[in-house]
Amino acid sequence: MSDRIPARARILDAASERFYARGVAATGIDVIIADAGVAKMSLYNNFASKAELVSAYLERRHQEFRERHRRRVEALPAGAGPGARALAVFDAYLDGIDDPFRGCGLLNAAGELPSGDPGREAVARHKAEVEDLLREALGPRDGLAEHLSLLLEGAMVRAGLEGDADRVHRARRLAADLLGED
Repeated sequence: MSDRIPARARILDAASERFYARGVAATGIDVIIADAGVAKMSLYNNFASKAELVSAYLERRHQEFRERHRRRVEALPAGAGPGARALAVFDAYLDGIDDPFRGCGLLNAAGELPSGDPGREAVARHKAEVEDLLREALGPRDGLAEHLSLLLEGAMVRAGLEGDADRVHRARRLAADLLGED
């Protein structure tokens, strides 16, 4: 890694890659330090604890989703209807599919964290925001946003278990059918 990249960014990059590939609990600080090419003191100068590093990882993944969604919405044609705006949420998820695919990095991390952990709460807020985006896109269509949210999240979980994003693609097609979109 280049010394021109700030240590904090290198540490977060290394942690993000390892947390997604191996899990939060299975990833020790020493391997992150080695991957980032920094001294242990550099890690603790940037993150007070592993929990703080996990929090930064979760926030990064959340912001990456928000950016992908923003780009998808901006790419919609003028006057795009509610269905197209809702499908932009699915497309933002698909744009973020990692290779190799292990499912939703946020859900994977949340599954390793104890109940009441701030990281789990951050993931819950992210998932609520995703459902809110669907609700905003669809307007007052009773219950459809929750239905699509459950479809999307269920597909992400199953796809993660199978190590294949096909279920997420199929969920998007099912959502398009429900919405009467292409």
